[in-house]
Amino acid sequence: MNRVVVTGMGVVTPLGNDKDTFWSRLKAGECGIGAITKFDTADFKVKVAAEVKDFDPLSYMDKIDAAHSDLYTQYAMAAAIQAMADSGVAETVAPERFGVSFGTGIGGINTLVDEHAKLLAKGPRRVSPFFVPMMIANMAAGMIAMRFGCKNAATPAVTACASGSNAIGEALRAIRHGYAEVMIAGGAEAAINALAVAGFTNMQALSLSTDPMAASLPFDARRGGFVIGEGAGALILETYEHAAARGAKIYAELCGYGSTCDAYHMTAPHPDAEGGARALADAFAEARIDTDRIYINAHGTGTPMNDKGETLAIKKALGEERAYRSLISSTKSMTGHMLGAAGAVEAVAAILALREGMVPPTIHLTHPDPECDLDYVPHKARKAEIEVALSASLGFGGHNACLAFKKIGETAHA
Repeated sequence: MNRVVVTGMGVVTPLGNDKDTFWSRLKAGECGIGAITKFDTADFKVKVAAEVKDFDPLSYMDKIDAAHSDLYTQYAMAAAIQAMADSGVAETVAPERFGVSFGTGIGGINTLVDEHAKLLAKGPRRVSPFFVPMMIANMAAGMIAMRFGCKNAATPAVTACASGSNAIGEALRAIRHGYAEVMIAGGAEAAINALAVAGFTNMQALSLSTDPMAASLPFDARRGGFVIGEGAGALILETYEHAAARGAKIYAELCGYGSTCDAYHMTAPHPDAEGGARALADAFAEARIDTDRIYINAHGTGTPMNDKGETLAIKKALGEERAYRSLISSTKSMTGHMLGAAGAVEAVAAILALREGMVPPTIHLTHPDPECDLDYVPHKARKAEIEVALSASLGFGGHNACLAFKKIGETAHA
């Protein structure tokens, strides 16, 4: 099987719209959550979100493409373009060996809301002929493929909050088994609108705190729900041999992937955490490295059921001794829950933590839950020698995904 390495990364996040800004603010423990500005919240219980700020799609797309694409696709395109520029892989691979695997949980829901409003107010003739292609969940993958001439498979992963991680994991398998040589992989989401927030609120998933500094509280006894976020993350994955042949810069080796389903409930995790534990265990086993120097970027949503279930899953996957020695954090304490983008952006965070030997913190963790008793790196980033970084994602529908990364030389040599 082919070894798979990461040679480029790009992000659009509530903490910044490029990798370096995002990482510096993440290490500093800054919070990207604030009052919702995208719609009037007067009639809403939920008042805060983790919005992307100062994003200009025209920095990445021409006016026509921007006008004919949903915001989630614009975020995806921006992250992919950044990752491609970072990697230098363009024009080094045959189009038929170059693919895309890009996830989203919801797809073009802003387009759906806007066009439905037109239908009700002005009738069917005013609905855009671009409504369907702008809305559907494969379009980010398709437009990225068009932009870069990727003629291998270009597919979405749609597994709710595990979408970004599943997209990256399936890209790993495509390259490992020889179906592709280079893949653009990641996830995107843009669902901060009145309809989506109302839906999440009424299913009692969102935090009702009006204080941005006391809303996203992973592993804290005060937690009461997640804070909705948005954005995108993208990785360039390629075979080690291809990277070596072109002398590429390498961030990490993507060395493990676990993907399971609870087969239990539409939204609730299984109480024994078996599925999440198996995804973590499978990813760690594939990494083939016996170490206690582990960092886990946890799913860590700040919902009562997720955080104690994930704590149990980590203990089951690694064994209690190794779990207690591992460093764990939820960057959702700073970015909110970016839904289908979360796994991809958190993979970037995990890779940078591994590369730099710096674990980002779980901020606002002032009242630890006794049922969440692992080391969640509260408040401040921590210097640590890490040998394996895991990034875990758990989605509605019982989808569980985990990615494992390990260090490799910074530049590949043939």
